[in-house]
Amino acid sequence: MVCGGHFPRFPGLFEFSVGYWEIVFTSFHTHVSDLHEDGKAYIYQKPYAGTLRTITLCASQYDHNVYSPNNETQSTVYFLVVVLLSFSTRFYKIKEPPHVCWDETHFGKMGSYYINRTFFFDVHPPLGKMLIGLAGYMTGYDGTYPFLKPGDKYEHHNYWGMRGFCASLGSCLPPFAYLTVLDLSQSSTAALISAAMLVFDTGCITISQYILLDPILMFFIMGSVLCMVKFNLQISRPFSAPWWLWLVLTGVNLSGALGVKFVGLFVILLVGLNTTWDLWRLLGDLDLSLILGSTSCPECLGLSFFPCMFDNGFFSSAFQSRLIGNNLHNASMPEYLAYGSTITVKNLRIAGGYLHSHWHLYPEGVGAKQQQVTAYLHKDYNNLWLVHRPNDSNGEPDLVRHGDVIRLEHKETTRNLHSHRHEAPLTKKHFQVTGYGINGTGDPNDLWQVEVCGGRKGDLIKVLRSKVRFLHRATGCVLNSSGKTLPKWGWEQVEVTCSPYLKETPNSQWSIEDHINTKLPNISLAVLKPHFIEILLESHIVMIRGNSGLKPKDNEMNSKPWHWPVNYQGLRFSGVNETEYRVYLLGNPVIWWLNLLSLGLYLVMVAAASLALHRGVQLDKRRIERCRVLREGGGLLLLGWLLHYVPFYTMGRILYYHHYFPAMLFSSMLTGTESLWTPFCEISLSIFDFYLFNPLSYGMRGPLAHDPASTMAGLKWMDSWEF
Repeated sequence: MVCGGHFPRFPGLFEFSVGYWEIVFTSFHTHVSDLHEDGKAYIYQKPYAGTLRTITLCASQYDHNVYSPNNETQSTVYFLVVVLLSFSTRFYKIKEPPHVCWDETHFGKMGSYYINRTFFFDVHPPLGKMLIGLAGYMTGYDGTYPFLKPGDKYEHHNYWGMRGFCASLGSCLPPFAYLTVLDLSQSSTAALISAAMLVFDTGCITISQYILLDPILMFFIMGSVLCMVKFNLQISRPFSAPWWLWLVLTGVNLSGALGVKFVGLFVILLVGLNTTWDLWRLLGDLDLSLILGSTSCPECLGLSFFPCMFDNGFFSSAFQSRLIGNNLHNASMPEYLAYGSTITVKNLRIAGGYLHSHWHLYPEGVGAKQQQVTAYLHKDYNNLWLVHRPNDSNGEPDLVRHGDVIRLEHKETTRNLHSHRHEAPLTKKHFQVTGYGINGTGDPNDLWQVEVCGGRKGDLIKVLRSKVRFLHRATGCVLNSSGKTLPKWGWEQVEVTCSPYLKETPNSQWSIEDHINTKLPNISLAVLKPHFIEILLESHIVMIRGNSGLKPKDNEMNSKPWHWPVNYQGLRFSGVNETEYRVYLLGNPVIWWLNLLSLGLYLVMVAAASLALHRGVQLDKRRIERCRVLREGGGLLLLGWLLHYVPFYTMGRILYYHHYFPAMLFSSMLTGTESLWTPFCEISLSIFDFYLFNPLSYGMRGPLAHDPASTMAGLKWMDSWEF
């Protein structure tokens, strides 16, 4: 024992540990800067008026003695068992069922797109799909399977490599949880409980066994947290090799999480808040710019992923001019819009489409029975329009300027773009847009004033780059793509309206894409293509808007955030009736309800511990260490759960049960840190419940759960479960 001197007295007990040393004292104003090789801790203090009091610096190992030779061996054995069980449960029946399950239809297809170098659009960042494609390519998949719909047989196609890759990453989650909780709590028992709850969770097993983004996302989330905790342990050894290693690995994993799904931002926020807290405590001791590297690294690495995943129909015309294989890439055309030109006009809203018309008329009872005008998401001859002066279809190719009044004639049908005060088909507060007249002959309702957004009178209209609006002269409304899908009579194309609301929005903004005029000189579009930062911003905006606008699939049940922690309702991965091979995503009920109970219990335990310390209650060393684990390690895990769960209450997009699984990782680790006194009971319950519910993960046939002959008879504990 090494005893220190006298220090200012402050009500309440405060303690923390450095390496093998534990410092217990009564002043919140004392700071231990380092523990030197001579075994002495050098302490700084702030003056505080009051009675001096002796503190004691005691050389002791943590209460659970994790790093003693015996317990280190035990911890290693535990870890190896966790790894073995984790990989065994995830790879068992990995090829079953041999058909497309749930969202494999999307992410398997996107992996094929990367193998075939095909452009496409998705609401998620590209890294996860790129890795799936790479896994398929490396294991012999040729990218030819269409992934049309759930239930389609894989037949001779090699799909196991992509499933195996996702299962491999999903198998790393329990070992990562073990190592994280071990470092936070210094207890191999707590670490084992946390890992066991993930090993035997039927939901974690199911979501890891298929071609999905979720196991990839969770791998990077858990990797980020583990590396952050490891980095925190090196805080007294700045710039050492381990310090640099865990700093860089934290950044790599954060960039991976963000590169798979945008919810990776939540773990970046968690690491950022942890870094901010450390900087506040250690201000003046460390190089701030290097510490901040752990959160700036993701952005730098993530930039390299985004140029790899772009689709024609969802991005701006200027954006498309950078895409190899697109008809605008390295194309040439006149730079400025002119009278007499043939053009295509593209809406700037996500999936706003090209201004389009065809010979079909609006049906009876839908405005005037005139020719339909819609927005179409694909290149088509019916997207071509001729630009005319109001009363003249010929003449010299004078340039069109901001404020000019023009007439747009549909090239195929020779009818003019027209609007009037009839209701639009779907957006009733807007006016109908039609094709009217014949061979350019119409009426004053065919006239539109062109405005460059942010422009002034006389400004020219540049192809690809200018954002323009078309104001209807007769009614004062503005040409608009509503984004709503028309019924079958409109060929399920996008509704075009004339909006009386003149506020500038992407719905009412258009760009000139194709531009043909033989009387004008052409320029290369290479001089108009946007810079990398511009396409990076646009790609993020497109994905975020697309994500927020997601709608549920046919016959698929969505869920609400309050459903998730209580395990209220699962999600069908495969099959719905007793003749089909059924897989149902549902968490192990005992584990999920224990996690929910632990969240409430944690708050009670921390409140009681804080009150005891504040009141100066004399606690033994074991209880003091327990309080430290709860407040510091448990607090970090609770914050991780909150950051990965609460934001979903604010989201307007459709939500599914699987969105909760990142938060579930944190709640399982938090349960482990609280449960040192009943480890055998909790692990036994988890294993027994896994024994009962494992058919949900590994597949089942025959009668449904309500039938006494079913393998799941008596296990439908909640009416909302659908197996």
